[in-house]
Amino acid sequence: MPQSVVLSIDAMGGDVGPAVVVPGVALAASRMRGRDVRFLLHGDGARIEAELARCPDARAVSEVRHTDQVIASDAKPAQVLRRSKGTSLYNAIEAIRAGQAKAAVSAGNTGALMAVGKLILRTIDGLDRPAIAARWPTSRGYTVVLDVGANVTSDAAQLVDFAIMGEAFHRAVYGTARPTVGLLNVGSEDIKGHEEVREAHKLLRQGGLDLDYRGFVEGDGLAKGTTDVVVTDGFTGNIALKTAEGMARFFGALLRETLTSDLQAKIGAAIATPALRRMRARIDPATVNGGPLLGLNGLVVKSHGGADAKGFANAIRVAADLAFSDFHAEVDRNMQRLSAVLDAAEASTPVEASAQAC
Repeated sequence: MPQSVVLSIDAMGGDVGPAVVVPGVALAASRMRGRDVRFLLHGDGARIEAELARCPDARAVSEVRHTDQVIASDAKPAQVLRRSKGTSLYNAIEAIRAGQAKAAVSAGNTGALMAVGKLILRTIDGLDRPAIAARWPTSRGYTVVLDVGANVTSDAAQLVDFAIMGEAFHRAVYGTARPTVGLLNVGSEDIKGHEEVREAHKLLRQGGLDLDYRGFVEGDGLAKGTTDVVVTDGFTGNIALKTAEGMARFFGALLRETLTSDLQAKIGAAIATPALRRMRARIDPATVNGGPLLGLNGLVVKSHGGADAKGFANAIRVAADLAFSDFHAEVDRNMQRLSAVLDAAEASTPVEASAQAC
């Protein structure tokens, strides 16, 4: 593991830019005083310096890399690939390839981040597509769910790739020695689900991978924390994530309405304030902000565009945890095991076919 880490930050990403990013860096730096972490801040030098003047904790550990070019929040991927060079997002990721930083964090356009990440860093050998991972608060702690939006569809081998990466990510962020893994499905029986899910289930059961695979997980298992990692395609994962976020907002609004409805409710709310604050912190999206783009030859973390300084600091913490871990080495070991299994299966297919013909 590295003894010191440089994190590359797109200071212009998100709804606000430096006014959130720089305080987020300051907060992250104060929380990680036991680690040797420094920052490269890419973007409008004057705006960044103005914010750094108000944040001495960030100023002490940061270097500013000026550029006046920015990728628009509504830019299409094709436009991004033609016009991204020299922008704050591009430069933040390029610093990884140049060996100047270990990981990058951006609150910019998700499609642009994925496109530029793949353009500059490429994907890990043997892996077809990257995935975006989300951390999900549960009754047991936190579950990692992936993919939540990078890929609309995924075949069986890609779902197994996601399982390998999600397991290594959970260990890096939460220190779990052996995270449990499940496949999201419409039932727990082996016959349930579409062909890709059933085939991925078979590969994870019989593939000889170093994973604690527990089988299928139904939708209610996400909140229960049935497994530490839940794997699905990006279409299903994104809908599940947005549904959960919407329900959290609904219940939060309903709780506020109920606790302010009359004098008795307000008195009860005042008594329960410490417990309510703990509950709010547990389900606050800012607490779990920071979705890594897993599968690239480099560490890139996506922050929510509307995140506040606390949320951006949490995204930075995810990047630091990954940078100080053996994430890529662990993924590489299991990718090699999976490749051997798939090669053996492919080699055996003609023999089986000819045997059936006889």
